[in-house]
Amino acid sequence: MPKETSFHPKAAMVLSAGLGKRMRPLTATTPKPLIEVDGKSMLARAASRLKDAGLETCVVNVHYLADLVESHALKFEGLDVKISDERDELLDTGGGIKKALPMLGTEPFILKNSDSFWLEGVKPNLDLLVETWDDNTMDILLLMSPTVNAVGYNGKGDFLMGDEGKLERRDERSVAPYIYSGTAMIHPRLFNDTPEGPFSLNVLFDKAIASGRLHGVEGDGLWLHVGTPEGLDDAEQAIANSAN
Repeated sequence: MPKETSFHPKAAMVLSAGLGKRMRPLTATTPKPLIEVDGKSMLARAASRLKDAGLETCVVNVHYLADLVESHALKFEGLDVKISDERDELLDTGGGIKKALPMLGTEPFILKNSDSFWLEGVKPNLDLLVETWDDNTMDILLLMSPTVNAVGYNGKGDFLMGDEGKLERRDERSVAPYIYSGTAMIHPRLFNDTPEGPFSLNVLFDKAIASGRLHGVEGDGLWLHVGTPEGLDDAEQAIANSAN
């Protein structure tokens, strides 16, 4: 997509406050972002990707077993790590990001789920996301994975992707070819007139769809979703296979 000027974000947020219910019993004593995949915590994997992509600030929100997540995150080198404290109230994905906006600044930022990552292909996916961003036409740009090429995911997909990457939700009775991979680029202006307190990121997706400003780009490589203990096993097997 043609763009008048290039832009590179400086800030990112890694969503790390969830309860991890689907990962029990592993999350009974270990917060989900700190669960290790092939010897490295999922939160550390996310931070490494951000650092490699030239990000400077990383906001990590905390709620469940918050002290463990906070102490782990503050050890990351090469990033200015900031903690968004949700100990008193879990704000869901949208509300958690809104609370962290003062730390993220006024420019577009990167968002990552801690439980999703890529075995990179030819081009690093964060670079692909940044290069695809067009401030004139987008409020959110989602990194998409084909549903047929996703490890640890068995759903019906999330979105249909049309001309120039414009996204629409699938019909409830149908199957969609793409799933949101848990990585996105978002402009803070989209949070104008959003609710106070907890709300889902889906509120922002719907808001951007209504204005024609929700876009996607297909990622390169293999997407790994670690949402369950079985998903963890699948991810570690995929990593082992990729090394062969």
